[in-house]
Amino acid sequence: MSDLLARIARALTHHWKRTLAFALATVVVLGVIAGTAGGPAADDFKIPGTETQKALDLFEAHQPELAGADADVVFRAKSGKLTDAPNRSSIEAAIKRIEALDDVKSVSSPFAKGGAITKDATIAQAKVQYAVQQTDLEKADGEELEKAADTAASQDVEVAMRGVPVDLAAEQSVPVGELVGILIAVVLLTVLFRSAAAMGATLLGALIGVMVGQILLAVLAKPLGLPDFATQIAVMLGLGAGIDYALLIIGRYREQVAAGDSMRDAAAKAAATSGSSVVAAGLIVMVAIAGLGVIGIPLIGKLGLGAAIGVFAVVLSALLVIPGMIGAFGKRLRPKRIEHVRPSPAFAKWGERVTERPWLSIGVGVVVLLIFAAPLTQMRLGQPDDGNQPTSKTQRVAYDLQSKAFGPGSNGPFLLAVDIEKKDDPALKGQLASIQKAVAETPGVATTTPAAVSPDGEMATIGAVPTTAPQDERTSELLANLRDDVLPKATEGTDLQVYVGGQTAGFEDFSDKVAGRLPVFIAVVIGLSVLLLIAAFRSLWIPLVSAVFNLLSVGAAYGVVVAVFQQGVGSSLIGVDSGVPIVSFIPVMLFAILFGLSMDYNVFLLSRIHEAYQEGAGPRRSIVLGMSRIGKVILVAGLVMAAVFSAFATTDDVIAKMFGVGLGVAILVDVLVVRLLVAPAVVLLLGDKAWWLPSWLDRILPNVSLEGHLVQNVDPQGEPLEGFEPAPSHQAGPARPGAPASAD
Repeated sequence: MSDLLARIARALTHHWKRTLAFALATVVVLGVIAGTAGGPAADDFKIPGTETQKALDLFEAHQPELAGADADVVFRAKSGKLTDAPNRSSIEAAIKRIEALDDVKSVSSPFAKGGAITKDATIAQAKVQYAVQQTDLEKADGEELEKAADTAASQDVEVAMRGVPVDLAAEQSVPVGELVGILIAVVLLTVLFRSAAAMGATLLGALIGVMVGQILLAVLAKPLGLPDFATQIAVMLGLGAGIDYALLIIGRYREQVAAGDSMRDAAAKAAATSGSSVVAAGLIVMVAIAGLGVIGIPLIGKLGLGAAIGVFAVVLSALLVIPGMIGAFGKRLRPKRIEHVRPSPAFAKWGERVTERPWLSIGVGVVVLLIFAAPLTQMRLGQPDDGNQPTSKTQRVAYDLQSKAFGPGSNGPFLLAVDIEKKDDPALKGQLASIQKAVAETPGVATTTPAAVSPDGEMATIGAVPTTAPQDERTSELLANLRDDVLPKATEGTDLQVYVGGQTAGFEDFSDKVAGRLPVFIAVVIGLSVLLLIAAFRSLWIPLVSAVFNLLSVGAAYGVVVAVFQQGVGSSLIGVDSGVPIVSFIPVMLFAILFGLSMDYNVFLLSRIHEAYQEGAGPRRSIVLGMSRIGKVILVAGLVMAAVFSAFATTDDVIAKMFGVGLGVAILVDVLVVRLLVAPAVVLLLGDKAWWLPSWLDRILPNVSLEGHLVQNVDPQGEPLEGFEPAPSHQAGPARPGAPASAD
């Protein structure tokens, strides 16, 4: 692989005009394809095999209006009552405007018989039912709803709204998180390189990769069924990983130029070494994220697939566009002072201190990781609702008004779908009434609605409003009680099947499905990642130990998310309340992303240590040399990625905030604690065994060189490559030709 990457980089650097022209043409062509053949896909929220899915299937087959999207419009009288003639007139006029909107099937009037209005007529609610599912709505639909509803607002009436259309209307059109992350990256790259040209080449190369990734997602969204949120995750990952990959290659190129290599030779050497590391790191990230498919939930699997496509694009950009950037910027990438690319004395000294007391280094690192991970034991999976929104948001206002007027459970009622096999059964009416009575008498149920039989007579719907809020643990206990005890007893001796559905039940089933498949997912991701690392480093112990410490890094990320969102540590700084449950798919997504990205820095560090070891340095000396060469790059790369991720905490979406906080803090912990403190100490304790691989395993695994040792020292025409020195051939065991007798 190293030889191939070197030849490609050498050719692309020499023909940089063609390279960049081809890259630009590729972006344009893909953009045209995306504009003509692309289009958003309908998000797949199915949860196969769960009660919620069975209930939804019944609704779609027999009462499709209950499967459509909905929204709540809440009115509050600031003075007087809502039934006062002027207030009632303006509310009814607003309802008529809402009814006239596209795709709106019906709007319930609070003034009709049985309407949702308080006894004192100060708070009322209108339910907006759409004829289409939430995946078919767009931002414009929400804006039209808000515009129509707000016509009822006056000095005497307050209007608030909540629901999917309202959430769509509130989406940010300006990519604030991305822009903040890019600005921070500009500063950090400039400080590292002391060169505007090197910063520009790195950033441009990464941004082209992100752009290609986004266009690919737009093209593939509909055929692959990729959800909308996949693009946001792909941007987050693409920016962070893309900048890191470009930074690694440009940094190595500048080292080689400073060492006397020509531009093309330096580019080839950078591709053969750092480029190989990028391929290995990128593959591990893609495997880890794509492994989400084993969870068995289409939404999560497709989120992983979309993110993997984004990472694939930035890996290609690093390998194919960065050499063109090198050719374009030419001499301007050459460091002005040799000190800018020399091994860092500070990191060399740090490497010496870490390896002087390896057990102490490991102990301190593990203690820090366990402190960060401690809140993990309190993790509660669930789904944040509008009660977690800032108090200034219309969704939060509507949520609070509904809770005050109709009880907290009104924000997330259960919908019971009754499957009727014998619609002409004379006992059916009594059986349905018995089911409703049993549910109504269950502790924790506030109100129920009578069974409504579908027009075809093949199903019935019973509504049940809990006394507690959707994300309250008591609501989860009520759901379990209804499914496991109340409903089986109520339907005993009948042919009826009852499935508890609704949004709240769906979130609970989602969490249970994720938790049930989590062990399989973790085993698949760790197993494949370890195999890739064994092939890359020809080492058995390094990958296994790396996997263990990666798990500690992931645990630290979980702990930080729980501390901030559930326990409220610093939550006010990012605009959320405490007590927010952790979104069900956040833990598996964080595991996949962090496990992959942690391996990135692992590959970057260990490849330089292994390179020094192959050059003849002993175990300790190779660690010190490796850290002096790559420590500063890893630190800045980690800061860049942490900044990109943390910037997403500035968005309004609580899920994006969880990703931003969890990934940002975890990357910092991984770089500062695991890579620069624990990993070097572990490599020292392993000694020569760190690079040992059983001969039988060495024979069956592909031989991948991350240090460029397999690069042929000739160009495609058979001429020697300038600046390439023959390196010792790889050995499966610790013995290296020409290695010094002393270990250090």
